[in-house]
Amino acid sequence: MKTEIKKLDKSQIEVEFKLSAEEFQEYIEKALLQLKDHVKMDGFRKGHVPASMVEEKVGKENLLMEAGDLAVKKSYHAFLKENNIEAIGEPDVQILKIAKGNPLLFKIKVSVLPEIKLPDYKEIVSKVDGKEITVEPNEIEEALNYLQKSRAKFSQVNRPAEAKDFIEIEYQNKDINDGKEVKDRFILGEGGFLKDFEDNVIGMKAGEEKEFIAKFPPASNAERSSAGWENTPRKDLGGKDGSFKVKMILVQKMELPEINDDFAKSLGAFDTLVALKENLKGGITLEKQESERQRKRGEILNKISGKIAFDLPEKMVEYEEKRLFEDFKNQISQNVKIDFGQYLASIKKTEDEIKKSFKLEAEKRIKNFLTLRQIGKSESIEVLEKELEEEISKVLKSYSKEQLEKPFGATQGKFDIGELKEYTKGAMFNEKVFEKLESFSKI
Repeated sequence: MKTEIKKLDKSQIEVEFKLSAEEFQEYIEKALLQLKDHVKMDGFRKGHVPASMVEEKVGKENLLMEAGDLAVKKSYHAFLKENNIEAIGEPDVQILKIAKGNPLLFKIKVSVLPEIKLPDYKEIVSKVDGKEITVEPNEIEEALNYLQKSRAKFSQVNRPAEAKDFIEIEYQNKDINDGKEVKDRFILGEGGFLKDFEDNVIGMKAGEEKEFIAKFPPASNAERSSAGWENTPRKDLGGKDGSFKVKMILVQKMELPEINDDFAKSLGAFDTLVALKENLKGGITLEKQESERQRKRGEILNKISGKIAFDLPEKMVEYEEKRLFEDFKNQISQNVKIDFGQYLASIKKTEDEIKKSFKLEAEKRIKNFLTLRQIGKSESIEVLEKELEEEISKVLKSYSKEQLEKPFGATQGKFDIGELKEYTKGAMFNEKVFEKLESFSKI
């Protein structure tokens, strides 16, 4: 077998194969043997029909196609193994010449994992500084206030709603949820809604209805967030007046417990308020340490991959684009609660435009994935089967019976243990690579 390799862009190769007439004849004979088991003829036992009669029965073209299929598969896999090439997805095969008594010529085009020349990543890691972790008093106070609100007592009142009351409302606006009725619950005056809206709701009693104009917050994400309207899909409404019809369903007075030693004791594990604050400080510290660890890992990976240039496999990028797009669609469905078609209409974009918006992120993720993979190979990192089985066992224990009956990841059917195993192995491998990289840090 002779091969001629041609490198293409986007991490693809084109390989031309040439099998001699003698080599191809061997595949023709193998094809005849396989076909004999499926050919039935009177007077012959199954599998004992003479080769010449089998060929006549199935036809010369079908025999050549069967032989060609065998030759392509065997030759292609042998080529990958001999050249230590890792292919991605199924190859495109083009038969150039096929005839009995002649050489077989065919061409294959396939995406492959690129060759990656790593920079001195140990040196890069040694120069990435970590940030000092501190917990400010106001952060502890915010955590205390959250706990305080979680232990608040609510009592229904028959009076106009005031700031700090917990209310339940129904409202309508032609630009939200297709004008259909929306229910919501929040604490008045704490930014749960846009300010104009809340100002108009203050003073309403349970059962009362009201129509008013409220201004949507500006279009920028920061301003929208500060106005309590960051979850609306309609950025095009920024700064415009909206007509609302509101019905007050329920008004509840919220009574907050006093923050003292007794409050700390009520939480179960603390004798004093000081002990509770120390515990909160410890929890916030752990959160910040984890956040810093992820930030530092991101910086390390970005700096290493920034020193590398290679063609990204198009098929991998396309798959990641599709996965990101599907995740986005699911988030819209779960968080915004509207049909995706309606969402596209509301932001005046097409599905293709949304898909294309994920291309840069997909390229970044694939480049980082391949960079980590190459570092792992350089450091001889692997996930042992025993380690994987132990981790899978832990993961499965955290799932309920109902969760195990639901789809996992991209799987459309029942929970797929094979998919979970593949995902877990990848996560464990990445963790090991990052731990190895962190061992080169001076901090």
